[in-house]
Amino acid sequence: MNLFVANISRAVKEEALKALFSEFGPVSSVKILADKYTGESKGFGFVEMANDNHALEAIRKLSNAEFFGRRLVVSKARPRAAA
Repeated sequence: MNLFVANISRAVKEEALKALFSEFGPVSSVKILADKYTGESKGFGFVEMANDNHALEAIRKLSNAEFFGRRLVVSKARPRAAA
C-alpha cells in the first residue's frame, strides 16, 4: 500500500522516515519530494509498505503523531489526477 505523508519537518531525511514506518512492518520504499530548483524538502512524501495490514496500522498510529516537532498527516495515497 502506498501512503501519503504530509507535514514532514524539513530536517527529516528519507532514512529517518523509513525507520519510523519500519516499526510497523517492512517498508518497500520512501520518497520525500524536494523542490527541483532549491533541493529543499516540500514537506510531504510517500511510503510504500508491502503489507496492507501493516500500512493501516501505521496510518492509525502515526496520523497526528509528533515527529521532529511536527504532527504528521498520514493517509492512503490517492492516484494522481489527470492534468
